[in-house]
Amino acid sequence: MPRYLSMVRIDEQTAPAEGPSDALMQRMGELIEEMTKAGVLLDTAGLTPTAQGTRVRWENGQLSVTDGPFTEAKEVVGGYAIVQAKDMAEAVEWTKRFLKVHEEHWTVTCEVREIVEG
Repeated sequence: MPRYLSMVRIDEQTAPAEGPSDALMQRMGELIEEMTKAGVLLDTAGLTPTAQGTRVRWENGQLSVTDGPFTEAKEVVGGYAIVQAKDMAEAVEWTKRFLKVHEEHWTVTCEVREIVEG
């Protein structure tokens, strides 16, 4: 079965400073458990804020290294999930369920892409 990467994008400027609520973490934990038992979820994790990150860029034959935060970034990857699903439609359905566990004040976008095997 194909694998899919769901990149969880958030706006660090509008995300709650205190992070996810306990209720959100509980709902997310329940969904993660369900997905794991169903054999769909292969891996998932949140990422530290961009202020703690570093960008390495290759451009015109030159490397540059920039420490975060990255002021030009509005929406950043805040986490990811790797799922194994029969097709893109199933991967998107699981992603919709993930988004729905968030409270209304969150703005979260997931980009789902198939992982190229081989």
